[in-house]
Amino acid sequence: MLAGCVEVAHRRVGDGGAMTTDTRPGPRVTTGRPAAPDDGSRAGLTAAVLLAAGVVALLTLTPAGRGYAFGDPVTELRWYAAGLDSPGTLAQLLGNLLLLAPLAGLAVLRWPALGRGGRLLAAAVTAGATIELLQWTLSLGRVVSPLDALLNATGAVLVGGLVAASRRLRA
Repeated sequence: MLAGCVEVAHRRVGDGGAMTTDTRPGPRVTTGRPAAPDDGSRAGLTAAVLLAAGVVALLTLTPAGRGYAFGDPVTELRWYAAGLDSPGTLAQLLGNLLLLAPLAGLAVLRWPALGRGGRLLAAAVTAGATIELLQWTLSLGRVVSPLDALLNATGAVLVGGLVAASRRLRA
């Protein structure tokens, strides 16, 4: 190949997916935004997002009895504050913070626009609230807690935000 040429493999639309090489001389032009995933990694990321969502569903929507208990947010805040030296309390806190974190990170990688504006926050709050709403309506024998939803969303926003920021730094 010629020195100074940039080789970019891409799929042409309508040619059955045959690979071509662009050997135009000159520097690679960037838009200042992270590149969207290519077709191969897009499918892999979609599968990973679906797998992470399935794990969240298994962890949160499998029955643990009948009915539900309501977790008063003020009582739970006091419980967390008083029990930070307890392994059980820390496990509960970290579990709630990390529940949606892998899903959020993968989703931001798969759909980069999710990491901009308030989209990530809206998606994280919606996901956390949906879990609690389903636990309540399906009477799975679990504790329904607005604080859990808030902690789930907080972890998702932190991890998704870190992934989005790292993508922007690499662009």
